[in-house]
Amino acid sequence: MKKNTILAASAVALIGLGLVACSSAPEESSAAAASGDAAATCPDGKIRFGILPYEDPERLEPAYQVLAEALSEKLDCPVEVSITEDYAAEVLAMENDQLEIAQFGPLGFVFASQRADATAMVSFGDADGKPTTYTGGIWVPKDSDIQTLEDLKGRTLALGSPGSTSGDALPMSALVDAGIDGDVQWDYAGGHPEALLALVNGTVDAAQINSQTLATATGEGTFDQAEFRQVWESDEIPNDPITVRGNLPREFQDAVKEALLSLDADAVEQVSGFLGVDPAGPLIPVTDDTYRPLFDLAKTMGLTEEDV
Repeated sequence: MKKNTILAASAVALIGLGLVACSSAPEESSAAAASGDAAATCPDGKIRFGILPYEDPERLEPAYQVLAEALSEKLDCPVEVSITEDYAAEVLAMENDQLEIAQFGPLGFVFASQRADATAMVSFGDADGKPTTYTGGIWVPKDSDIQTLEDLKGRTLALGSPGSTSGDALPMSALVDAGIDGDVQWDYAGGHPEALLALVNGTVDAAQINSQTLATATGEGTFDQAEFRQVWESDEIPNDPITVRGNLPREFQDAVKEALLSLDADAVEQVSGFLGVDPAGPLIPVTDDTYRPLFDLAKTMGLTEEDV
């Protein structure tokens, strides 16, 4: 088995635990947050919102600024967007009390729950206010002789990033179930878009491409589905949760959840687009139990925080 983590920085090397911070609140919110009246919903004068780097940060940042600004207005407190260096950095940041709220991938949430007592609050609903899901997949060129998962034996496969639900754990679980995990030359490409690009450029025989990345790349014209085939697809995965750190006061946790649930759909539609939700709806309530299958997957595969 080959496990070469590309572009993954160690926790020791992360500057500020890998956070790239961007303030998103108006000055008047900052002034209000400094008052005693805002203390319950504005600890330490701001709320730090962590985002996992599932897309190019330069593309994610504007979308999350819109969501953060809307949340800032609801809570009368500055909301600071922090796109982390990698999945592990986000868990570590919340564990070290450097994030109040954070959006995790479903598997990342498992470890954040265990290490930082992260609690799932909301996720991304469709236009009817119903829960949304996505799927993991493995794709090959349309003229490839790879027809099934078993045909990947002896071939090269691009995965996304360590700790990714659809870009690591689920495709690896499928290889293990097929009994070929030791016979596939798999590498991390550095993210979902990078894995797709490796397939498009012909540098690998196959690549993991989840339905979210597929929708984005197809819409932008960077991936032509007619030129490729999907040879494996996962079961449906519940969309990412936005979580709150468990050691914060209950009053704060309740206020943030209420504010998130009251946001208009247009405040989250840009983010929802990255998550394959179109048309976008409002955020919807979720609980830790929503992600129970991912807790079960981590236990079955013997995954720990070292795998993130």
